[in-house]
Amino acid sequence: MTPENHQLIEDLSIANRILYLEGVVDGFGHISARDAQDTTRFWIAKSMAPALVTPSDILQCDLEGVVHDPQNRTCYVERFIHSEIYRARPDVQAIVHSHSMSVIPFGVTSQRLRPICHMSGFLGSHTPIYEIRQTIGETSDLLITSQALGRSLAQSLGAHTVALMRGHGSVAVGVSIAQVVYRAIYTELNAKLQLESMKIGNIEFLTDGEAQATAVMNDQHLKRPWELWKQKALQLPQLL
Repeated sequence: MTPENHQLIEDLSIANRILYLEGVVDGFGHISARDAQDTTRFWIAKSMAPALVTPSDILQCDLEGVVHDPQNRTCYVERFIHSEIYRARPDVQAIVHSHSMSVIPFGVTSQRLRPICHMSGFLGSHTPIYEIRQTIGETSDLLITSQALGRSLAQSLGAHTVALMRGHGSVAVGVSIAQVVYRAIYTELNAKLQLESMKIGNIEFLTDGEAQATAVMNDQHLKRPWELWKQKALQLPQLL
């Protein structure tokens, strides 16, 4: 294994624990990262709770969703979320899928998730909602368990950074593990703030220009929260 992929796997393991500690995932949810050398492969944990993931639990998949693992371990059934987004978006290097609680209401109501503070400008003026019924009808389990469903989700995501999944959760993408972790965390925090603000009155959302400018600015400082979250995650084995 190359040094680049070794570091990628270490960071991916830590990212799983960070997302648990920050309330984005619980026993469910997953994060992946595109292989540092082979853009047709990506790394993701075997099917397990994110908080328990270690580097030895991470395996490799290809863009067909086929698992490549000498130990023949089982991967997440929704790995097609990752494979099809990587296929459709060459710019994407990391993906988070979660069921974070505050985000769910915005996928099932007429209220749209929009950036409410400078930390969530990456959401932009429009967060698309993926409607699985348009692909598979009204009797599905809402899970992305095939290439066709993964492809339709990737189409809904388009060029956006986040897409909501009606009655299910959301997906966030980024150019690095640190960026996608940041986006997943602040998508959940933005949703919480928006829900609370809606109780008070009308919301002044960020303008399109403000959203773009704040997103660029925050991307320049990702190391600061990443190092904090990383230190907290390294203590997680003592907390379980």
